[in-house]
Amino acid sequence: MNQAADYAFLHGAGEGGWLWDDLIAALYRQTDGQFGRALALDVPGCGQKPGRDVEDLGPDEIAAELINDIVAAGLKDVILVGHSLAGTILPRMVAQRPDLFRRLVYVACAAPAPGQTASEIFGASRRGENPDEIGWPIDPRACSVEELFGVLFWNDTTPEQTEMFRRRLPENRWPARTQAARDWRYDHLGTPPSTYVVCLQDNSAPARWQEVFAARLKCERLVRIDAGHQAMVTRPHALAEVLRIEAAL
Repeated sequence: MNQAADYAFLHGAGEGGWLWDDLIAALYRQTDGQFGRALALDVPGCGQKPGRDVEDLGPDEIAAELINDIVAAGLKDVILVGHSLAGTILPRMVAQRPDLFRRLVYVACAAPAPGQTASEIFGASRRGENPDEIGWPIDPRACSVEELFGVLFWNDTTPEQTEMFRRRLPENRWPARTQAARDWRYDHLGTPPSTYVVCLQDNSAPARWQEVFAARLKCERLVRIDAGHQAMVTRPHALAEVLRIEAAL
């Protein structure tokens, strides 16, 4: 199996590059470190890039900065792995530098329809009431952000993992302009090839909706993993095995 590819990882909202620590460690253990290099990226305002004024940064500006981070690190022939809201950024990165990437891997990524914001993906209904909307498992107006995240994103994490996410949530500010964006573009996707990892226990988007996002992102392959939204934390070795297979294609 070809392990020469470099990996770049991009987190979702309320997270930072630290999200991938266990997954990268699993890759090293499974390959004795013989897979190339791994770079955990940080969206401005998150992870190792805190305290910045990020309100005016849109998807294109974020994508350009992340590409610069990859180039500065010397990575080539990159397997670009994104999680959750990173699904809004990876297509912009490919549009700017398609030659930089070997394959894209979307892990439970969101892909809003053109004209739709990321939060509007859920719609206005409770889950199951409207087949055209993901719906909300609980009323977001009647709970705190932490309670909502606990139901949507942390449903299968251990108490220790949940506390880690809860503690770090305020430190990682995804740029608001990106979350309010509506000008999503997907027509250019398909080269490089891409894979979507469907997380079967994900409570933020049921598997059928993840498959809708995969089609929107023009993914040629679907891989299913028995994990919740944070598969890189709850099942790092299983996800590492998926990435090794996808890198070898």
